[in-house]
Amino acid sequence: MADTKNLTGFAEMAKKLREFGPKVGRKHLRAATSKGAAVIRKKARELAPVDTGEMRKDIQQKREKTSGDNIASYSVYTRSGKKSRMSGKARNVDKDSFYWKFQEFGTAKMPAQPFMRPAFESEKENAVDVLGAELDKRIQKEAADLARGS
Repeated sequence: MADTKNLTGFAEMAKKLREFGPKVGRKHLRAATSKGAAVIRKKARELAPVDTGEMRKDIQQKREKTSGDNIASYSVYTRSGKKSRMSGKARNVDKDSFYWKFQEFGTAKMPAQPFMRPAFESEKENAVDVLGAELDKRIQKEAADLARGS
């Protein structure tokens, strides 16, 4: 049976966000979702196997393009290929974390050392809690600003 967590209060938060207008609500929801994704990214970096440390640096998060009602979506991923080699000041072909998938899933000659999936599984509830707390904080601040007439 899948892990479930009873989430309460998100419907009320969404209603409050809509009252502020779509642009303001989207801004706050994206910021809160980013904080939630950062929790998983941090854990993945902690769990990643270390040889040179390059793969840890290449664990990133990014906002996905969305449409419709889905206005905030983030991915935690391992940057590899040209994006990895061309990042930062030192452009170095040796700095490529293409091997992350071999670490995560293993090969015929190497056992798996998963770090992305365990990071998600261990931190998904915490990420939702962080997202909710950040969203609540932003809604309270926005409401206070509106009450002051800012």
